[in-house]
Parts: sequence; structure tokens; C-alpha cells
Amino acid sequence: MYYIQPHYHGISRTTEDYERMAQAGVVAVAEPAFWAGFDRMYPQTFIDYFRQISEFEPTRAAQYGIRHFCWVAVNPKEAENVSLSRQVIAAMPEFFEKPTVLGVGEIGFNKNTANEAIIFREQVELAIKHRQLILIHTPHLRDKLKGTKLTLDILREMRADPARVWIDHVEEHTIKPVLDGGYWAGMTLYPMTKMSPKRAADILEVYGKERLLVNSSADWGPSSPFTLQECALEYRRRGHSEQELIEIFHNNPARFLGQCAKFDVKPFRLMEPQMNTDKHGWR
Repeated sequence: MYYIQPHYHGISRTTEDYERMAQAGVVAVAEPAFWAGFDRMYPQTFIDYFRQISEFEPTRAAQYGIRHFCWVAVNPKEAENVSLSRQVIAAMPEFFEKPTVLGVGEIGFNKNTANEAIIFREQVELAIKHRQLILIHTPHLRDKLKGTKLTLDILREMRADPARVWIDHVEEHTIKPVLDGGYWAGMTLYPMTKMSPKRAADILEVYGKERLLVNSSADWGPSSPFTLQECALEYRRRGHSEQELIEIFHNNPARFLGQCAKFDVKPFRLMEPQMNTDKHGWR
């Protein structure tokens, strides 16, 4: 069984995690830009961070045969500082030329403020202008529904192509409008604040596999890169085939991320075993 880990914060994890993920079948990871645990004060701090995830992290992953890709963005937690955010946004296009950068993300809302909306719009506009994929963060539970509605309203207003937008951290009360809008929906298996593997398996059975992504968002908080494997096991226990698991945990991220030509990990299908027989029908 092969996996693509589409949302993983390797900068906050040990090298041992890459080794164990490789042993567990992970062939590629994508690392969105995120909060450092504190608000950064200078645009150069963001730029050095973008260099680290686009230049250094791929070398750590490559030691274990894992392809590493990333995104660049001003994350929602730090978007409240409009002046600083605009300086960072001005520097982002140079990273679009890097061989492992897939697009703009993760962007969106944290507390659903006016400043967050300003910076969200400006980053969506940048992504559209440069034909970049978009990865969107939706807020934690108490602000999630409002933040999701704000996100969808702005995307419609800006005429973003839904096929090139992934809205992450959906839950039972937000997934339907995301899918109905034609966007890709991501379920994050994060033990404290987001979704469990069993809840994700329930949603997969209700909504099917189309345009659904599953990720761990493993970072420096209480989290694990192996919640993907836990969800796959739960889904397999319910009687779903190996090919169905491959479609969800490998092929769907390959399809979305593969809209960027840099992501060259392709979807695949299992081959049916064929028996060799002689003219008498003997093997």
C-alpha cells in the first residue's frame, strides 16, 4: 500500500519520522507554510522559512526515498499584520519558480477578521495571476462554519477555479458546501482539534471518494503522521477494496497536486494477477 501525505509539517518533525513513514509506504509529502508557534516580526524570517521548506526539507525526505514538495504563504494566524503580510506576499513569486513549490497555501481564516479577509483576497489574487494551486485553512470548530462560508463567498466573487482549490480541515457540518461548490475537500486527522480516523471513514462512506483528500497535518503539537494508516485500516476493516484505498490515500492527492506539473507522482491501478496456462489449461 502506497500513500501520499498531502499536508505534513516536516520542519517540526524529526528525521526519524521520514524513515518510519517510508517504512509505512509513504512515497511523497507536501508541506504547507504554517505558523511557527509565535508571530514572526520580519519578512526576511518568512523568506528564510520558505527557503528551508523548499530547499532543505527535500534533502531530509530524500534520504528515505520520499519526494518532498511544499507551498508558500502567509498563514491565517499571522495575516492580521497587513503591512508585514504584504511584504511577504511581494516576495512569494520568486519561490513559484522553485522545483518543489506547488502553490499558495495554507491561506484563509483563523478568527474571521477583516484583516484576515484582506490578506486572503490578496493571496488568492496572487495565485490566480500566477496560475498556482491554492490550499485553504479553515478555522477551528467554533469559527469553522462562519470561516468556511466567508471562504466560499470570496472564492466565488474572485472566480477562482474550484478544481484548483483545496479547502482543508472540513468536518461533518462544512463538507457539503465545499463539495457542492466543486472544490477539493481535505479531512485532517488531528487528535485534539480536528477529526478522528473513524469519523473520516464515516464521511468517505457517505460522500464517496471524489475530490476528497485525507491528511495528518502532523506538526509540533500532539499529532502523528501515521493517522493516514489508521484511517486506511479502519476503511479496510469495513470491507473496502485495496484499489479503493489507493484511490483515496494515493491517487486523489496525486490528481489534485498533479495539476502542478512539478508534482510528477502519478495515480496507478493494481494489476489483476494473470495465470500462465498451457494448451491443456495446466498452470
